[in-house]
Amino acid sequence: MAIPESFIHELLARTDIVEIVGRHVQLKKGGANFMGLCPFHGEKSPSFSVSPTKQFYHCFGCGAHGDAIRFLMEHTGVGFRDAVQDLAGQYGLEVPDDDPLSPEQKAQAAARRERQATLTDVLEKAGDAYRQRLRESPRAVDYLKGRGVSGAIAKRFGLGYAPEGWRTLASLFPDYADALLVDSGLVIASDEGGEGKRYDRFRDRIMFPIRNVKGECIGFGGRVLGDEKPKYLNSPETPVFSKGRELYGLFEARTALREQGYALVTEGYMDVVALAQLGFANAVATLGTACTDEHVHKLFRFTDAVVFSFDGDAAGRRAARKALEAALPHATDVRSVKFLFLPAEHDPDSFIRANGTDAFGQAVAQAVPLSRFLLEAAREGCELGSAEGRARMASQARPLWQALPDGALRQQLLAEIAQAAHLEPAGLQALWAGQAPAPAPGAPRGDFRDARDGADARDYADEPPPGWDDGGGHAPYTPPAARGGAKGQGKWKRPFGAAAPRPPAGPRPKPASRADHAARLMLERLAAWEHLSGEEHALLCGLPAPHGPLFAWLERCLHEYGPLEWPQLRADMAGQPFEDLAVRLMAGPPGSATEAEWDAELRDLLDRMLIEHLKAQETEAIAAAGRDPQALARYRELLTRRLALEKKQRG
Repeated sequence: MAIPESFIHELLARTDIVEIVGRHVQLKKGGANFMGLCPFHGEKSPSFSVSPTKQFYHCFGCGAHGDAIRFLMEHTGVGFRDAVQDLAGQYGLEVPDDDPLSPEQKAQAAARRERQATLTDVLEKAGDAYRQRLRESPRAVDYLKGRGVSGAIAKRFGLGYAPEGWRTLASLFPDYADALLVDSGLVIASDEGGEGKRYDRFRDRIMFPIRNVKGECIGFGGRVLGDEKPKYLNSPETPVFSKGRELYGLFEARTALREQGYALVTEGYMDVVALAQLGFANAVATLGTACTDEHVHKLFRFTDAVVFSFDGDAAGRRAARKALEAALPHATDVRSVKFLFLPAEHDPDSFIRANGTDAFGQAVAQAVPLSRFLLEAAREGCELGSAEGRARMASQARPLWQALPDGALRQQLLAEIAQAAHLEPAGLQALWAGQAPAPAPGAPRGDFRDARDGADARDYADEPPPGWDDGGGHAPYTPPAARGGAKGQGKWKRPFGAAAPRPPAGPRPKPASRADHAARLMLERLAAWEHLSGEEHALLCGLPAPHGPLFAWLERCLHEYGPLEWPQLRADMAGQPFEDLAVRLMAGPPGSATEAEWDAELRDLLDRMLIEHLKAQETEAIAAAGRDPQALARYRELLTRRLALEKKQRG
């Protein structure tokens, strides 16, 4: 459900962004603003500014900017709704909904949230106990030292030890029969023999707490100290933990991801811990499962580059193929995905110890790009020296290519796949779409006497396409059954000399207003929203209804689901008050502008809208000059900005 815009404005009005940012970044007063080291990229001198008057942050080094909600989203990796709820909770506000739930549903949601918080508390308590037991176990400490893990790294990741006993948690939780211990995955309840036995899930294992992006303990991974099986044991799926959504080490790696510029995805807990020890604190790991779409989506909240590291054996290749399929829908033109295959005898830890950190860094730099790995996956098992092999390769490439988002990478890969298949790109795309390729210039146009006496795939349908007849003058259309024909015997043929019906020519109609124009551009390419400034976001979301609510809804969709295409947006907005506006703006075929032309059109439009917005603010500042000593200074600042924008427009 949507969060009312009025509540967002009220929440931001109550928020002190200096206080919020100051909990994560050390800030010092510098003139009218506060300055600190940017948390979004590595730097040695402060370029990160927080304005208490504008309630806005901006980094002059990397360009990061926004309000308190955006800061929480970008720094902690949570979605829009979670950031709003987190911020509202800090100020004692309850987040409302435009479409309020029934009292019963609200009560159920509140009970669910309370239960999740309770489970997290139980897991945190167990984690504290495991850390204490590690300090009391020389055997466990020696194991970690033997793996090269220092005390500082063990503390950073909260490593612990689960003792050998079957019910050691009974000394920590007075009510060992409490259902919360089973629901949290700490205790196993067995009804074998009707005795209702209970025992600890983790026994005689090094314990790796699994934290969410907020730093809350949501589960554990346990590794044996010897060669027993299973070597690794994870918490089960619980109301707070899903291994298909969580990544081990992501909370600890947040800052390093931005400093190093990429995420290194490995296969195990010890890989992450050992890499952090050896200078690669940007490593994370999947939790005993294949990489999923949700894993990749979560990673791209923190970085635009991901390197998947796998063993070079067959199992590693299979895991890499799964990661490729998960990454394809997120592989936009501004993101990088690579695949690192280490020698079969090495994992990242052993490779670095044998060859050094520089060699590993060089291996990462030379990792296989997504485009090349996609082509390798498509060629697998294909003999490209034969037409049959090339046809099979094209067939295997089709689902991989179609999973890519629109953009330059998709078009380039189409050309490379077509070249390998000895086809033209347009012909290959038409083949994949189930269409006949366009005739070559000057080629004779076919008539109804072509193959199968003029019949094509639609001639034998039970219903004619628009503009067709049955070849016998029947009008209006009469179903075959009504004419005594059997199902499937109606030969619907195109009238002699008539062309197939075509969609309306020309681009979509010109928008009636700047707000319409901006809305249409965003509906066409929602991914561009992330490249706008916080001021532009506020300008668009603050427009009167229905435009402002539409932009706010689009922003939430982007943060929660990624850059959806228009058909997906159209389906999701059913019933929204701005649905009619969006459908009207997107009626007709799209324009033919290039991406550069589209970007220039959007930038010109936003500059014009900002100029009008600044003029309105100037008027307000002048009106307030009599009662507000700062109004004239604000007016001069607004005027300077407007004149600069107008100069840019004239240029």
